[in-house]
Amino acid sequence: MAAHPPLHPDGPLSLALAVVGSSTVPLLMLDQSLKVIAASTSFCRVFAIDPNRIVDRFLDEIGVGEWNEPQLRVLLDATASGDADIDAYEMDMKDPRQGVRKLVIKAQRLVLADDQPVRLLLTVEDVTAAREGEKQKDDLLREKAILLQELQHRVANSLQIIASVILQSARKTTSDETRVQLTDAHSRLLSVAALQQQLSTSRLGEVELAPYFTQLCKSIAASMIHDPTRLSLRVEADDSATSADVSVSLGLIVTELVINALKHAFPGGRSGTIVVGYSSHGRNWTLTVRDDGVGMPKDAASTTPGLGTSIVETLAKQLQARIQVESPGRGVVISLIHSPLAAVETPSLAASSAAAA
Repeated sequence: MAAHPPLHPDGPLSLALAVVGSSTVPLLMLDQSLKVIAASTSFCRVFAIDPNRIVDRFLDEIGVGEWNEPQLRVLLDATASGDADIDAYEMDMKDPRQGVRKLVIKAQRLVLADDQPVRLLLTVEDVTAAREGEKQKDDLLREKAILLQELQHRVANSLQIIASVILQSARKTTSDETRVQLTDAHSRLLSVAALQQQLSTSRLGEVELAPYFTQLCKSIAASMIHDPTRLSLRVEADDSATSADVSVSLGLIVTELVINALKHAFPGGRSGTIVVGYSSHGRNWTLTVRDDGVGMPKDAASTTPGLGTSIVETLAKQLQARIQVESPGRGVVISLIHSPLAAVETPSLAASSAAAA
């Protein structure tokens, strides 16, 4: 324990000095002029200071002058006068023996008795190792994020290359059935590729749906709409964002419904528009794909559901969304409605189509 003069052995100061001296935490007790009255053994050990040469020395004289920090002195003077409090002052101390050390200092103004002057109690914590650990962690996380974005970018490029090869094969084949199947596969791959592109520029693993759907629809239009003056495909979405898993399902659903509309809504060279809409409020959201085409066929109930219908129904069930099909005077509106507060039953798309017809 550091030596100190035997002031008022039975008074509150004597007790305070004893507490400081025996503390396992680096502590200093200073008078109002910032002269050391007592120092804990822990303080002397952590900062390699001779306990017999610290009492009655000013703070800026401790060690070899590493505690001579003008800003700290200003704050301590203000604390001693009652004009400020130091709760967690961070200081870089240039220690000639250990290099720069990061310290967190807390200072309290003590009034032990009416007949005794003000004292300051300093608690000093060396957080050098902790800060270095945090820096290394941040560096690793930053490196991981960069690598993940690079991976997503490469995956997106690979998917686009595969989709391009599939589209070339579709154009070369002489079988109409094979051409349709390859074109559908091409569009589904574009859906995932568009998602990967969006993920590579997103943060926190969330995907902004408006740009994602816009990029997706541009890709589908480029491969399936041969006359943009006759057919148009646009997106009307709010600023919602969702997780990557959910956005994959939503993108595939949009792909299937848009493909279906392009195939069936505008026969005989008709012109028209397909609109992909999305809006959300809290946990509730609605995804719609509507067209102004010929509407539902009268024999929709007897139509055998295709792969696209099965994909949409399966994904809707996974998302706990119900499917709603409407056929107003002109065109078809297919909606996926997610409302967790209501009981969700997902009817088949084929059954909904028959009811709408």
